Amino acid sequence: MHLFAIAALQLLQFLAAMPLLLSYKTALPGCTESCGNISIPYPFGVGDDRCFREGFKLVCDPAYDPPKLFMNDPGYEVRKIKLSRRVLHLDTGITQMLGSSSYKQSWNLSLDGSLYQLSASMNVFVALGCGFQFFVSPPAAAGDNSSSSTCASACRSGYPVLATDGTCSGVGCCNTTVLEGHNSYVIKLVSLGGGRSFNTSMVVVKGEWWRRADNAMLLQKQVLARLSGAPDAAENVGVRTVVDWMLGSSSCVEAQKLSDFGCLSENSECLDDPAERGYACKCRSGYEGNPYMRNGCQDINECMLPNPPLCFGKCINTVGSYECICPGGTSGNAQIQNGCVSGKLKMSGLIIAIGLGGSIVIVSLILAGVIIRRKLKSRKAKRLKEIFFKQNRGLLLHQLVDKDIAERMIFSLDELEKATNNFSESRKLGGGGHGTVYKGILSDQRVVAIKKSRYAIKREIDGFINEVAILSQVNHRNVVKLFGCCLETEVPLLVYEFISNGTLHEHLHVDSAQSIPWTGRLMIALEIARSLAYLHSAASVSIIHRDIKTTNILLDDRLIAKVSDFGASRGIPIDQTTLTTTIQGTFGYLDPEYYRTSRLTEKSDVYSFGVILVELITRRKPTTYISPEGFNLIEQFILLVSEDRLCEIVDSQIIDEGGEEEAREVAEIAVMCLNLKGEDRPTMRQVEVKLEGFQSAVNTIRSDQLAQRHSVLLNYPSIEESNCNSNIIAGHAGYYHSLSRRLSMEEEFWSSMSFPR
Repeated sequence: MHLFAIAALQLLQFLAAMPLLLSYKTALPGCTESCGNISIPYPFGVGDDRCFREGFKLVCDPAYDPPKLFMNDPGYEVRKIKLSRRVLHLDTGITQMLGSSSYKQSWNLSLDGSLYQLSASMNVFVALGCGFQFFVSPPAAAGDNSSSSTCASACRSGYPVLATDGTCSGVGCCNTTVLEGHNSYVIKLVSLGGGRSFNTSMVVVKGEWWRRADNAMLLQKQVLARLSGAPDAAENVGVRTVVDWMLGSSSCVEAQKLSDFGCLSENSECLDDPAERGYACKCRSGYEGNPYMRNGCQDINECMLPNPPLCFGKCINTVGSYECICPGGTSGNAQIQNGCVSGKLKMSGLIIAIGLGGSIVIVSLILAGVIIRRKLKSRKAKRLKEIFFKQNRGLLLHQLVDKDIAERMIFSLDELEKATNNFSESRKLGGGGHGTVYKGILSDQRVVAIKKSRYAIKREIDGFINEVAILSQVNHRNVVKLFGCCLETEVPLLVYEFISNGTLHEHLHVDSAQSIPWTGRLMIALEIARSLAYLHSAASVSIIHRDIKTTNILLDDRLIAKVSDFGASRGIPIDQTTLTTTIQGTFGYLDPEYYRTSRLTEKSDVYSFGVILVELITRRKPTTYISPEGFNLIEQFILLVSEDRLCEIVDSQIIDEGGEEEAREVAEIAVMCLNLKGEDRPTMRQVEVKLEGFQSAVNTIRSDQLAQRHSVLLNYPSIEESNCNSNIIAGHAGYYHSLSRRLSMEEEFWSSMSFPR
């Protein structure tokens, strides 16, 4: 009855205080407080100059029903103003871009950069359309794709050119992040289809809003209606772009010395922007309202709030806080139930005994709950291990050629966790397209690389099982060795030999002028060719790697190449030559014929190997290189080879080492591997034979003519004195003539057609 009376009294106090709670003003007296359904808190305002702070003027347009609120200049529609979080939601519109091959345009948030900043954490760039790679970079880094935020949107047969189903996963739509600290960007589009034209629309939109499929679908349909010439055919949802705002560009310490210091309420405090571009204000704890107005932060009566603080006694509001006390005649802790007791019973032995007994029971129950929870958790983890072991082992044994191999290759999860210090970040080596790789030290002191999937989804499980099934049948010095796997996790863990010297990509694309010597590159190319020829023809089933690229070629301390990452690989029975699959691979290395038809053949690996040969000759990156004419690396390379202008793109280190003419011979091999028709490409066995003969001829001729070449190199002209085709080639005419006679391209390739695939 006593508690009921207290609750009734508090309800009456709350109803009495309602007018006070509703009386907080966010706009200055005599100034417009809202436009349509948008509140306008000071420092923003409309109308008279006294109603807003400089730089925060808004315009309310009554021509709309309901009226709409706009920024004064350049006229973005204001969708929402959040005073406490210091953000605006603006409609920055839709930008349309038309072009072919490549396209460049600037995008600006046309607001005062000292007050407003495009939010990098809350927005994303979205490109709607297909057939292009989308680059976003600040003006100072324009043209440097490595400093850009990027995504790609492919055109796929059976799909619309612009996604309208709310998805944005790289087919008809893609999105990428906003770079921090900029209001201006350079937008660049590069065609993925070799000069194919594109009609693309771009928006900057709140990421949280965009990730809701229904919002994305409405905006996609709005863009499609505009492109179709019928903008009224779809609902106009507008674009929601998040903009952060601050006061001026001074810190709090500096701003407090100025006459226009913005934190006017005496119960407010100043906050410095973490990016040091200004300051903002907020009400102190225990107060609420508008900190930018005099007397704008009012004391909160915590006792009258709809959800008051927990108090089983009498709640008394104080300035900036509250107190909870026991009613008269009682004492104790009013913030816990039954915490206030009568003075007569306070020292009663019965109360003390009940309190002690209750405490002991509560502690005992908590301890028992913790112990039981740990046991249940341990039992559940053990059960999951058994389920995953049986599930993965069944899949594994179903695919392995020799089932006995699986039993010898199985590691326990405990052993791998000890080897990697519970998969510590310090042991992380990097990640491929199909998982993250950690360095581990086994109990027998073997150093290994352990591959762990990022996601527990069926596709990743299938990829890991596929990799075990493939590598268990492979034994080749140029293919990374699989020691075993762990089947006690939802996705199996793979254990490989540890290759300590990084990837071919890292060695080729160092910042210095010197990379791997040309002779080393020739040997690496030959070793990759040997491994692929083995996978295609010498293994028990024909294995197609499907993701050959320089980041998947590991190098040991002696620069011996090891092909790795077989998660996308597929085995083809000997009596088959093709397989229809879902497209997997890396743009820049991906076989165009496979991308177009989804028909996977061994010639798809041949094309990717041709790209690696180009990368070895040029030291250019196939994934990012764009020539001044808009060609990608492969298009530019084939053009220059056909016009006998290889020297314009060949790595200068090769010329310095006297290997230019050898590079021409290798370039011819690369061009044949890069034939758009798979049937016109050589097999990897033919490429291996060609490179074997080429390497043997080069070694023999260099040995025979070492003295002659040494005397010529002593008089080798500087780069300034000659181009890459001049005196040194003439001085070695006999040498290269002999080399060309022994390595005739077409004759050797097609005479080797009798070799198996």
